[in-house]
Amino acid sequence: MEWLRNWVCKKGPSGFGACSTAEQVTEGIDAFNITAIVTGATSGIGMETARVLALRGATVIIPARSKESGEKVKEKIVEQVADAKIEVMELDLSSLASVRSFAAAFLSSNKPLNLLINNAGIFGCPFQLSEDGIELQFATNHIGHFLLTNLLLDKMKATGRESGTEGRIVIVAPHTHSTTYKSGIRFENINNPSGYGRFKAYGQFKLANILHAKELARRLQGE
Repeated sequence: MEWLRNWVCKKGPSGFGACSTAEQVTEGIDAFNITAIVTGATSGIGMETARVLALRGATVIIPARSKESGEKVKEKIVEQVADAKIEVMELDLSSLASVRSFAAAFLSSNKPLNLLINNAGIFGCPFQLSEDGIELQFATNHIGHFLLTNLLLDKMKATGRESGTEGRIVIVAPHTHSTTYKSGIRFENINNPSGYGRFKAYGQFKLANILHAKELARRLQGE
């Protein structure tokens, strides 16, 4: 099956491919002057992203639903990156109030913001509503990130002007956006349990993520 591995790991124009590690991609990069917020950094891709950013010298903000879970991740990263600059802040993306509280706390800290990685997400849960009355997957994985990005956008622009280095917003979205409902995003029925499919709902918010990224790119082009 060596041919399959070679095909999967084939490198693209960037020199990297599906088998490239985060450390390989960031080798030689000095991120000492970068401040990054990484949602979903308490596990999986998010935690590895936070670790490697810290390894390259960045100041990393880890939002977590509980300070305890965030501190555990911080400890794990510090074990591997002794001089890691990591701060844990509370954030529940399913709650609009929590998103606003997190953004206000971050902005009041007067830290710069160079990089926002919207990675967090819940997967395939049964139908339920958030505290704001929004279907939980859509509320957590799209609406929460949409609001967070909007609240932090001016800070990122200001940081870019002051530092001379353009900021980046990364919205993590796999190919599952293609597995949503036939109608795409059910704008009129997002909060309706009728016809709800937990995996189609997952694809629905991923489609919304991609559309959000494309529209951000369009609006911010040249700024």
